[in-house]
Amino acid sequence: MTAMPSSHANNIVQNNAPLITHSFEGDMLSWHFFHEQSLQLLHATAQILPTLLLGTVLLVLSYLIAGPLSRLLIKPIDYMTDSKLVHLVARRSISTLIILLGVYLFLRLAGLTEFAVAIMSGTGLIGLILGFAFRDIAENFIASLLLSIQRPFKIDDVIEVDNRLGIVKKVTARATTLVDYDGNHIQIPNATVYKNTIKNLTANPKMRGKVEIGIGYDNDIRNAQTLALDIANQQSAVLSDPPAQVLIKNLGSSTINFTLFFWVNSEQHSPLKVGSQLMRELVNEFTKHNISMPDDARERIL
Repeated sequence: MTAMPSSHANNIVQNNAPLITHSFEGDMLSWHFFHEQSLQLLHATAQILPTLLLGTVLLVLSYLIAGPLSRLLIKPIDYMTDSKLVHLVARRSISTLIILLGVYLFLRLAGLTEFAVAIMSGTGLIGLILGFAFRDIAENFIASLLLSIQRPFKIDDVIEVDNRLGIVKKVTARATTLVDYDGNHIQIPNATVYKNTIKNLTANPKMRGKVEIGIGYDNDIRNAQTLALDIANQQSAVLSDPPAQVLIKNLGSSTINFTLFFWVNSEQHSPLKVGSQLMRELVNEFTKHNISMPDDARERIL
């Protein structure tokens, strides 16, 4: 086996030496760069840490005080309305605003000012988009709030809306529920209720009823009117103020028709039931006083 000349071996060692040196210098450079970046990161963290902690404290504090502070701020609403729906919406709205303020302050203190502005702007944009997407729901919800504030009717009132007559049983964020006199439940959207004419039949407890009856032409009209008025005034359910009235309505083919108007307290008595009682008393008294009540004349052709 032939031995390698010493000069050739020296050349190999000299050629490999620069590679080892470059590798060692590269490792040192990478470690130095990593060390500098770590120090910069620690320095930046140390600078932002106090404000970050302050932002975190403000965020947690805003979340904790949102409920009690909202209940305190809606106290003046108690003097304007006792609607639970208005109180709930106002309290949740104020709580949401307080929490959003905490989030905004946290992002600002964390150095994310542009992101904070984008979040707040995005909240308004999302609200606008949702408003268009759920326009009917939002419209009914706002109408429910306005109805709760203005209170054109209350539970158990008899109202007529959009040609529908019934007793108010429930008002939700979406619809008003009526129960008509046949026992049917009718749900009317709050926007429809608010936009239409509302006829409240029980807002004034004094309600007028009427009874129509006809007498023959051979009777004394004034005497019949006086007798009908006396019968009405004898009823305990009929109010004296406003007073009852008996007015001639028209002249029929065989009868003189008149109408007895009377007033009752609708919270205590039903006008329909009182009218039925008056009709029964009128027939009995007119028969007792020989006041005729003939049927309309009919002509039969054979």
